[in-house]
Amino acid sequence: MRILALETSAKAVSAAVTEDGALLASAFQCSGLTHSRTLMPIVEHILKNTDLKLSDMDAIAVAVGPGSFTGVRIGVATVKGLALGTDRPCVGVSTLEAMAWGARSLGGSLCCVMDARAGQVYNALFEVDGLTPRRLCDDRALKMTELSEIGEAPYFLVGDGANLCYNTIKDSCTGLRLAPPELRYATGFGVAAAALPLIREGRTCTPQELDAFYLRRPQAERERMKRLAENK
Repeated sequence: MRILALETSAKAVSAAVTEDGALLASAFQCSGLTHSRTLMPIVEHILKNTDLKLSDMDAIAVAVGPGSFTGVRIGVATVKGLALGTDRPCVGVSTLEAMAWGARSLGGSLCCVMDARAGQVYNALFEVDGLTPRRLCDDRALKMTELSEIGEAPYFLVGDGANLCYNTIKDSCTGLRLAPPELRYATGFGVAAAALPLIREGRTCTPQELDAFYLRRPQAERERMKRLAENK
């Protein structure tokens, strides 16, 4: 079971190729360059160096959100195009769940957080059972201070919002620990790991069915709706 997996939900961009859960190749870049500039060269590079083609993949997976609206759109649109051109099935996975799969070797409880701006985070909680992350809640958007509800339970903070959350609520959540930097961010490998059980269960989709998952409306739309409400 070969999977090409892409992750573009935040500042970093990543891609990986796995076979039956084993990593064949991966690349990760967090240089500040736009994903539209970096993603396809990364994909082409890892395919070339594994001597594989898109047609050799059993499925193409992507993190569909939550995350940056632009970043998520780039990842989803890229996978749609790649899958349409090669008649491959698609798999969309939660960015937060991809983080949990990438950090599962930490064991215990994982608090996955992405900076959603305006004092909010995208969050989901997981418990690692063996090497399988088990969800404790749905993906959600909430204020950082609301995370204090997890209390003093020991959690590893994973995600690009980990440092921000730790510095904001560490006094009220004394059990929080920062995951090591190399395990903190969503990666193509995490996406592939999260997608593998879905593929085995037959839970793939066509490129036309693949869609982004946003927990909040884009900022421009929120501002437009606010203006409309004020003018009523």
